[in-house]
Amino acid sequence: MEKERKKYVAHCLVLPYPAQGHINPMLQFSKRLIQRGVKVTLVTVVSNWKNISSKNFTSIEVESISDGYDDGVAESLEVYLETFWRVGSQTFAELVQKLAGSSHPPDCVIYDAFMPWALDVAKNFGLLGATFFTQSCTTNTIYFHTYHKWLELPLKQTEYLFPGLPKLAAADLPSFLCKYGTYPGFFNVVVNQFSNTDKADWVLANTFYELEQGVVDWLVKIWPLKPIGPTLPSMYMDKRLQDDKDYGVNLYNPKSEACIKWLSDKPKGSVVYVSFGSIGDLSEEQIEELAWGLRDGGSYFIWVIRDSEQGKLSKEFLDTSEKGLIVTWCPQLQVLTHEALGCFLTHCGWNSTLEALSLGVPVIAMPLWTDQITNAKLIKDVWKIGVKAVADEKGIVRRETITHCIKEMLESEKGSEIKKNSIKWKNLAKSNVDEGGNSDKNTAEFVDELAHRCAALN
Repeated sequence: MEKERKKYVAHCLVLPYPAQGHINPMLQFSKRLIQRGVKVTLVTVVSNWKNISSKNFTSIEVESISDGYDDGVAESLEVYLETFWRVGSQTFAELVQKLAGSSHPPDCVIYDAFMPWALDVAKNFGLLGATFFTQSCTTNTIYFHTYHKWLELPLKQTEYLFPGLPKLAAADLPSFLCKYGTYPGFFNVVVNQFSNTDKADWVLANTFYELEQGVVDWLVKIWPLKPIGPTLPSMYMDKRLQDDKDYGVNLYNPKSEACIKWLSDKPKGSVVYVSFGSIGDLSEEQIEELAWGLRDGGSYFIWVIRDSEQGKLSKEFLDTSEKGLIVTWCPQLQVLTHEALGCFLTHCGWNSTLEALSLGVPVIAMPLWTDQITNAKLIKDVWKIGVKAVADEKGIVRRETITHCIKEMLESEKGSEIKKNSIKWKNLAKSNVDEGGNSDKNTAEFVDELAHRCAALN
C-alpha cells in the first residue's frame, strides 16, 4: 500500500538540436523539472558530447545518439541535416527501445521543435511528447504561416500583418523569407517544425507572457502552449536553485578570469560588450568596419572573436586598440551583469536577446540572418530596449553607424530612456520565473499534468 501512495516520478528524455543556443535553454528547463521531482535524461549526439569542454550538471543523466557524423564533419549543412534526420531518428528509436527495458523507463520526450521526427518516435513507443521552441513565438508564428502557405513566397508585399503582432515590413521577416532561397536546408527545418505539432501533448516556449502577449494569446487557441521562459540560470533570476550559476555545458572555453579582471578596472556603465554568438560569421569587410567603429566610439569594449575569425583583424587595428579586450569566448552572463557594462552589441540571437532583456542590459542590434532580423525589430520598436545598427545597400554596417550607436547608447538622453525601459523588462522577466509567476505556474502545471497522465498510463 505504501508504494501505491508514493507520487509517480515521471521520466523525460530531453533532446535538443546539437548547437549551444539550443542546448542551453532545454538544459536549463530540465533543471527546473528536476527541482519539481521529475527524472531527466539529456540525449545528445556523440560528436557534440566529445566537444563539450565543461559538463557541469550532476542530477541529469546523459545518453547519446548518432547524427551520422560521430568522427567527421558533413560537407554541407543540407547534407548534415538530411543525414541527421535519417540516422538520428533510427538511433533515437534504438535508445528509447533500450531504455524501455530499464528499471525506470521514459514516459515523455521533450524535443527541440527543429526535430519533429522525435515526436514520431515517441508516439511509436506510446510515450507523451512535448515540443520545445527555442525561438520566439513571434518568429514561430511567421514560420507557421509559411508552413500553411498562408504567406506567399517569394514575398510580394512591402508590409505584413500577422495575428497578435505589430505590423512588420518585409525586411523585418526572418532572412529565409525576406531573402528567399538562401539556406534551403535551414528553411526546410524552420518551416517543417509544424508538420506534426497537432500531435504534441504540450508546446513549450522559451518566452514569457508579457513579452509576446498578443501572439501568445493567438497561439494558445491553436496549441496546448505554455510559455516557460526566460530559461536563464536561476542565480541570475529567482535564486531558487542555489548552485545554478551557469548553463552547465560549454562547446567553447570561456576566458572567464581575464574578462572579469579587465572589467573590474573600468568605470561603471562604460564598456560595450560585442558578441555575435557561437555561429555568427562576419565578412572581413564587416569586421574591419566594426573594428574601427568600436575604436572611433571612444569607449572601452570587450569583443568576442572566435579563433576562426581572428585572422580577419588588421594588424593596424590590433596595434591601436588600447581600449579594447579581444577574447575567443567569454562568460556572457557574468559580463552582462557586471556594473562596468554599458551596452551589448549583439547579433540578436534569441538566447542573447532574452539574456539582455532579463538582465536589464540595453542593446545595439546588429542582426545577421535567420530570426535575428525579427528579434532586432522587437528590440528597437516593440520592447524599446535598444537601437539598431542599420546596414547599407551592400549589407555592411559602416563604422560611422557603429560609432553613432555607441554614443547614442552611452552618452545621450535616448540612451537613458532605453536603460529605464530595460530595467522594466528585467523586473518582468524575473517575476515570471519567480514563485507564483506566469512561467513558474506553467512549469508547475506541465509537471502536474505529466505526473497525472503518466500515473494513468502506468
